[in-house]
Amino acid sequence: MRYRVTFAKRFEADGEASSIDPTKFLDLAEGVVQDKVIVEALEPDSMHGQEEMDEDDAFLGRAAAEVWEYEVTDGREDEFVAALVGSGTVMEYDRMDEMDIPAA
Repeated sequence: MRYRVTFAKRFEADGEASSIDPTKFLDLAEGVVQDKVIVEALEPDSMHGQEEMDEDDAFLGRAAAEVWEYEVTDGREDEFVAALVGSGTVMEYDRMDEMDIPAA
């Protein structure tokens, strides 16, 4: 089964993303995940397409997101979802239907 997971990601005022990989906060046993791939990285709204945040906008927040897709081993979905809920970095997750997955 495939899942799309959105992780919170922090940015510094200078526009640099935190070097912490949010996927590392998932406490997963070996074999639960068959594959994972990053789909999208979103910048904070306060960046306004610039390299650095304006001084006036830095207070707006430095939170952004990374969206990943995971291929989870059949029968181990409950373990995966429990890890997502307990991670503290997952903003949302969705189980993808077969119709949502593009053909190769």
